[in-house]
Amino acid sequence: MEEVITVLLAEDHAVVREATAEVIDHQPDMRVVGQVGTGSGAVRLAGDIRPDVVVMDIAMPHLNGLEATRRIAAEVPGCQVLVLTAREEEQYVINLLKAGATGYLPKTVELGELLKAIRAVARGESVLPPAVASVVVRYLAGEEELEEPLLPLTDRELEVLALVAGGLTNRDIAQRLHISVRTVEAHLTHIYNKLGVCSRTEAVVRAMQQGWLQPEERDSG
Repeated sequence: MEEVITVLLAEDHAVVREATAEVIDHQPDMRVVGQVGTGSGAVRLAGDIRPDVVVMDIAMPHLNGLEATRRIAAEVPGCQVLVLTAREEEQYVINLLKAGATGYLPKTVELGELLKAIRAVARGESVLPPAVASVVVRYLAGEEELEEPLLPLTDRELEVLALVAGGLTNRDIAQRLHISVRTVEAHLTHIYNKLGVCSRTEAVVRAMQQGWLQPEERDSG
């Protein structure tokens, strides 16, 4: 009997997640053993159920998919992470692989390709779109030097920055998070230092460029 691949789906859009789970569960060689809508939840659940493959969306609340991938790779040996993201920059893909991802696919991929990719990463094979495969090969061969990624922000720093992106003042953020204005200012100082910026606007832009903060994460009120 063919061994069944166990899959954890980490996707913050419930409709997309449930539809993908239904397709996977119809495969005779696959079974969805968990679904989660946050990055921190993905790390926790992966540690609890130890699936063969985690299909990870990058734009996740509470903990971005890049950092979640890094933690799963470090804490759950043998678990392969297949990342889905709208970002296709070469450096961004390199960062994902350095974080421990086994494969990467654009979010526009067809379901048939996703199923093939899940099977491939479950075997320990790397999955990369042809458009970025060559630069990754050159990087791994040491032919190219690519800049180190900035240190990721903490969960609280991302939370503060998301509220900044939503237009809230320091006082508003303090009230929303039940902390002091001085604590908010300290968080912003740490954010500026990590991102190498000098203003709130620059911090938001840089975080979005790195994929740590998505436009849809802007606070709505």
